[in-house]
Amino acid sequence: MRVLLAGGGTAGHTSPLLATAQALTEIDASVEITCLGTPRGLEVTLVPQAGYDLELVPPVPLPRSVGPDLLKLPVRLRRTVKATSDVMRRVRPDVVVGFGGYVSVPAYLAARRRGIPIVVHEGNALPGVANKLGARLTEHVATSFPGTELPHAQHLGLPIRRAISGLDRAATRTEARAFFGLDPELPTLLVTGGSQGARRINHAVSAAAGALAEAGVQVLHAAGRPEEVQPERVAGGPPYVVEPFIDRMDLALAAADLIVCRSGANTVVEVASVGLPAVFVPLPHGNGEQALNASAVVQAGGALLIDDDALTAAWITDVVAPLVSDPERLAAMSAAASDLVPRDADVRLAHLVLQAADR
Repeated sequence: MRVLLAGGGTAGHTSPLLATAQALTEIDASVEITCLGTPRGLEVTLVPQAGYDLELVPPVPLPRSVGPDLLKLPVRLRRTVKATSDVMRRVRPDVVVGFGGYVSVPAYLAARRRGIPIVVHEGNALPGVANKLGARLTEHVATSFPGTELPHAQHLGLPIRRAISGLDRAATRTEARAFFGLDPELPTLLVTGGSQGARRINHAVSAAAGALAEAGVQVLHAAGRPEEVQPERVAGGPPYVVEPFIDRMDLALAAADLIVCRSGANTVVEVASVGLPAVFVPLPHGNGEQALNASAVVQAGGALLIDDDALTAAWITDVVAPLVSDPERLAAMSAAASDLVPRDADVRLAHLVLQAADR
């Protein structure tokens, strides 16, 4: 069986794609995986690293407003649909799986024209334009969060990396803290704004470094842009470790008692699945999907939610520093979060893909 997985651009699309690819090959070793992406996304690096074939087609951004780009859309889309159809002619997939993003629209349209079964997976609580279209072309639609409004939707969860879904934070904590040069005993705050960083988070947390140190809290900060992080160093105080990017996010999650982060779908699901208490800071732009992604965990008591413009050094000092130093409250938050999301969504989605291909 041959499967074409379409998605990329950001980790939000690429990570669940790769997790699903791994599950498919584990269920059936004869499955042949080809991934479809664009030259601009993370998939250019991550897919070959994972050992899968990658086919590239021109990106077709979907304009959100009326303007010159909207007038150019039909020509660009026709060109990319043709390029995608050429890929399908060579690869001859039995099923096409889309994870949203620029590359999914031409994949859905080309698959529909060629009579190839389509599976749609929506990562966010609020669906994007690409998957709203894809869901109208198939009955095989999976969502990461319950209540996502798409035709034929069934809630399967978000496929995440095995290094995360199988993580035992307590058993790995000592190893993880040693890996990052952290004290094995001190309360630990993990900070990340994603692969590109987040200026508001970087500035607010690093400006509160002195207060965190006074509270006996050590910090592991994945900054994206390290020049934005200038923490006050306290002689003899707890470590404040700054990394441009953390490859071993499994160890970072195991090292932490609390995380301050954005609330993209992958982040929310990974953090909740391992029971790590969180402070979610949704992106201040977009269509509000990040706040919706976090809502179930926040309502259950597993996380706090704060608007981007309200995140200040004073708030970190007054709220985060006491929280990360309160083991009883952190334990209650961990318990509230850990049962909210399925850890086997990769296997669930893989079975849906195989069922669609069989039909």
